[in-house]
Amino acid sequence: MKLNQNIIDMEYAVRGRIPIRAAELRRQGRKTIPCNIGNPQALGQKPITFYRQVLSLLEEPNRIKIERNNQDSHLSDYVLDYAENFLEKMETGMGAYTDSKGPLFIREAVAKYIDARDAKSPEGILHANPEHIFLTDGASEGAKNVLELLITATEDGIMIPIPQYPLYSATIQRCGGTQVNYYPDEENGWTLDREELQRSCDEATANGVNIKAVVVINPANPTGAILDRDSIKQVVEFSLENRLAIIADEVYQENLYGGEFISFASAVKGTDVPLFSLHSASKGFYGECGHRGGYLEVRNLPQVDDNNIPFIDVLFKQASVNLCSNTVGQALMYLIANPPEIESEQYQQFIHERQSILDDLFDKATMVRSAFDEMEGVECFGKTGAMYLFPRLNILPKDTGDFEYCMTLLEKTGLTTVNGSGFGQKKGTHHLRFAFLPPKEMLERVLPEWIAFHKNYIR
Repeated sequence: MKLNQNIIDMEYAVRGRIPIRAAELRRQGRKTIPCNIGNPQALGQKPITFYRQVLSLLEEPNRIKIERNNQDSHLSDYVLDYAENFLEKMETGMGAYTDSKGPLFIREAVAKYIDARDAKSPEGILHANPEHIFLTDGASEGAKNVLELLITATEDGIMIPIPQYPLYSATIQRCGGTQVNYYPDEENGWTLDREELQRSCDEATANGVNIKAVVVINPANPTGAILDRDSIKQVVEFSLENRLAIIADEVYQENLYGGEFISFASAVKGTDVPLFSLHSASKGFYGECGHRGGYLEVRNLPQVDDNNIPFIDVLFKQASVNLCSNTVGQALMYLIANPPEIESEQYQQFIHERQSILDDLFDKATMVRSAFDEMEGVECFGKTGAMYLFPRLNILPKDTGDFEYCMTLLEKTGLTTVNGSGFGQKKGTHHLRFAFLPPKEMLERVLPEWIAFHKNYIR
C-alpha cells in the first residue's frame, strides 16, 4: 500500500527520538523529568479551582440542585449560578454537537475578551466580530485549517521564524507547500526587522515560490522571547507591502512575567492585512492542555480568487467537516473570557491562584537561567516569556551537535529536553529547548547535576 509521502516525511521533535528514549528509560524503571513539552499539569501545576468547579457541574448538571440543597456544600451560589447560566445558554448540554464555529454566546464572550485585552493599545481597537471567530480543538487545529486553505500547490510558500514550533513545518510539509525560513536576531533578543523578512521573501520569490503568509509566534516558542512594538510594526509593514497574510500564534500571551504583550489584532488596525490570530486554553496560567480548547479569529478577510464565495464561508465549510470542536474546550474558552466578577467571593481565590502560577513559573525560569551562567559557553538571549528557554551551546566536542548533547543529558541525568535542530536554527549554531515547568525542589536537585554534566561533557 502506498502512503502519503508528505506525512511520512513530517518531523516533530517535541515527541521525537529523545522523548521516545525517555519513555524506554521509564519502562526500565529510570526516573526522567519531561522538560520537552509545555504540559504544565503533567509536572504538578494545579488546575484553577474556579474552572474545575464549573466544569464539574457542566458535565453533571444534576449536581447543581443537589449542591443548592446541601448546607455543607463547598460550592458557592456564584459557582452554581454561573454553571446554570452557561447550561441555559448552551441549550443542548455538553454532549451534543454545537454550531461548527462554536455557540454564538461563547464567541461573543471571546470577542469581548479580545476587545478588553486590546483596549489600552495606543492604536485603539477595532471590535472583534463574533462571526469571524471559530472555536477550535486547541490553537493547533486553527493553524492547520488556515495552512490547509492557503496552500494550494507545491510552490505556495509560508514564511516561518527559525527556530519555530514544529507544528508549522510539519503542517506545511503535510499540505505539500514550501517552507520559507526567516531568522529573528538572536543576539538582540530575537527581534525582527524588515531587512531580514524582505531578504527571505525575495530569495524565495526568485526561486519561484509564491509566498502566501508569514507566521509569527509571540511570545515565541521555542525561544520564549517577547516581541517589542517595533518588531510587530515591522512585520505588519512588511506584510502590507508584500500583500501577505499574517498568522499570529499568540497562545502564550499571558506568560509575560513583567513583559508587554502587543496583539497583532491591534497592530493591523487601519490596514487591510489579512490576520489569523490563535489562542489556546493549553497555555497561559490555565495549563489545560488535555481539554483542547482554543480559538481562531480572522480579520481583514482575504479575497477568494476566481470564486464568488466569501472567505469566511469557506472557513466555515472546512470547520463543518469536523462538525464542531469539543464542548469542554469550548466551555474553557468561555471561562477564560469570563473570569469571576470582582465582587464575587471566587475572585480573590482566582487572582491568587493565577498570580501564584505565573510567579512560580518566573522563579523557575530565573533558577534555570542562573544555572546557565555556571555552564561554560552557554548563552540565553531575550526576555523570559512563554514556558521555555532556548540556550545556545557555544562549546561542544568535535563532530557532535545538540542532538548528541541532549540525548546524553537524558541518559546521565534524566532531563528530557529537545535539541535545537528539531526547531531549526542558524547553520553552525547549537541550542536546546527547556520547558521550565518542573517543581522548584526538582530543579534544585537536578540543576547541579546538569551543571556537572555540562562541565564533563565539553572537556
